[in-house]
Amino acid sequence: MGGPDAVRVRGGDGDVTARVSKWPGIELGPKDLEGGVTAVRYRPEAKFAWSAGEAMSRFLAELQEARLIARECKGCTRILFPPRMFCEECYRPTDAWVYLRDTGTIETYSVSYLDTDARRITEPILVGVVSIDGASPKMGMMHYFGEMSKDEIRIGMRVKAKWRAPRDRVGSVLDIVYFRPLREGEG
Repeated sequence: MGGPDAVRVRGGDGDVTARVSKWPGIELGPKDLEGGVTAVRYRPEAKFAWSAGEAMSRFLAELQEARLIARECKGCTRILFPPRMFCEECYRPTDAWVYLRDTGTIETYSVSYLDTDARRITEPILVGVVSIDGASPKMGMMHYFGEMSKDEIRIGMRVKAKWRAPRDRVGSVLDIVYFRPLREGEG
């Protein structure tokens, strides 16, 4: 019984039905179903747990404390941001946690006249990728930009994270409200 070749071993399932002379229950016909189909409502007590994994869980916890964290790979001498427990470049476990500054450089950006619900808006949303200072080149995150206009934003612009108030942080990338232009004397 069971297994991928069970039908072959038993010689097929054709004789199972042939051996049953009367099936239990009452056979239903089309007239029995007139007036609707019986339905049962049930709310299961489903319990579940979800984990972002070791690296992302730590990353999100540090965001709640207004800190950026990465993983160092000594095999290929890179600082991986966002952090990963396994290096995709040299195929080995990463070695250590590294804190990074909340400043960086705009690598690419987009000017969007659609809001997050795909409705037309008059003032554009600025979004793009920021390479984070201290991380290896081209290691960064996609995020919003603020305190600048579509005419002021440019690739290569230096930016700094604007964090939510401590009481409003929940351990999400949105704990950073946006990246704003780096002011003179910062960073």
